[in-house]
Amino acid sequence: MFDSYRNNYDNVRMKREDGILEVALHSEGGPLVFNGYVHEALVRAFRDIGDDPENHVVILTGTGDDFCTQITPDGFDFFTPTGYDKILREGTKVLENILDIQVPMIAAINGPVTVHSEYALLCDIVIATDDAYFQDAPHPAFGIVPGDGLHVLWPEVIGEIRGRYFLLTGQKLSALQAREYGAVNEVVTRDALLRRAWELARQMNRQSALTLRYTRMALSTRFRRRLREGLSYGLALEGISAAQVAWLNAQKTKE
Repeated sequence: MFDSYRNNYDNVRMKREDGILEVALHSEGGPLVFNGYVHEALVRAFRDIGDDPENHVVILTGTGDDFCTQITPDGFDFFTPTGYDKILREGTKVLENILDIQVPMIAAINGPVTVHSEYALLCDIVIATDDAYFQDAPHPAFGIVPGDGLHVLWPEVIGEIRGRYFLLTGQKLSALQAREYGAVNEVVTRDALLRRAWELARQMNRQSALTLRYTRMALSTRFRRRLREGLSYGLALEGISAAQVAWLNAQKTKE
């Protein structure tokens, strides 16, 4: 089954050993540049990973010096009802499909993550390089609501007051601060990152496949419930704010 999807995605490099799947996000072999086409592809990629019973532990990482800091509007249509409907459906499914990967997940954060850090927060273990940091950059830059899961997961993980501050101010959390706040388990050097991720994965992989699967299911119940309650609502608010941005830009053009 692995061979049927491992090479299907231009921005996802996969390798597997003894049931441990390493998933590296990239663009042309370098750091990932997130856009609408990546958004669409990750929905399917995470579904394929979750559907494969031979995956026992998953390591999610980036490529190069950052996990994900670049985003472009290519492939996104925020400003028509049908275009935003596609974004809303994909934004919902991509997080659902991560949670439907019913085996332990390790996020190996190989550098700064300012775009879609919620992917890391949905993993069970988060380790980061000592030069990594977390920030929500695109939503303030575009002038839209951070409603794609960030609004649920950051307050859930680091606390309501800290989470709201993080999102409202564009705070940059270093890896050490994120560990202090509870969003990161371990901070390591860049050279040690993947070695440590694989060490943890092999340790967990000593358990039976069913134990690993059911443990992930048990541990993800709260996130699943919280996202069910707030994700679609947040994405709808994000869409309304995007429509306002389009209207304001149109007004400026008329002037």
